[in-house]
Amino acid sequence: MADLLPILQLGDPVIRQKATWVDNIHDEKIQKLIDDLISTVDQANGVGIAAPQVAEQQRLFIVASRPNPRYPNAPTMEPTAMINPRIVSHSVQVVKGWEGCLCIPGIRGFVPRYQAIEVEYYDRYGQLQKQELTDFVARVFQHEYDHLDGIVFIDRVESTHDIITEQEYQKRVGNIT
Repeated sequence: MADLLPILQLGDPVIRQKATWVDNIHDEKIQKLIDDLISTVDQANGVGIAAPQVAEQQRLFIVASRPNPRYPNAPTMEPTAMINPRIVSHSVQVVKGWEGCLCIPGIRGFVPRYQAIEVEYYDRYGQLQKQELTDFVARVFQHEYDHLDGIVFIDRVESTHDIITEQEYQKRVGNIT
C-alpha cells in the first residue's frame, strides 16, 4: 500500500543536493518509493514530483500531468516513473511558462524552458524508454530533472518581475475572480 510522503520545503538543505543514480530498479524500496511518489503527487495536486523532494536522494521522478486545481489546463497522461533520466537533445526554441513547485508553496515563476526535448529514462520495469516530449510535459520533465541536480525553478527565472503569488496566478488562469 502506498504512503503519502512529507514534501520538503525550500530551505531544507536536501533540496539543494545532487541525487545519486538508482543502481537496482527492481529493489523493493525503489518500487515502493515509486508508488509513494505517485500517491503523494496526486494528493498534492502536482503534475510531477522528484525523489529529492521527499528526502530520497535518488535519480527518480514521476511525471503525472493532469488537469487539477493547480494546473487546470494540463494535458492528461498516466503517472510515469522516470529513473536515471537524461536529456539527449533539445530544441533551439525556448519558451517561458508559469511553474510552481510543491517545495515552494504559494509562489509561481515565469520560467524559460526548451519547447521540445528528446529524453531517455528507465521505467519502473527496468526498460529503457526514449521519447520526445513537447510543451507542458517537456516543461514538467525539465522541472523535475532540475530537482535531481539541486536546482529549483526560482533559480531559472530571469527577473524578480517573473515571480508572482499562487493567488495572482490563479486569477490569471481564471480560477479565481
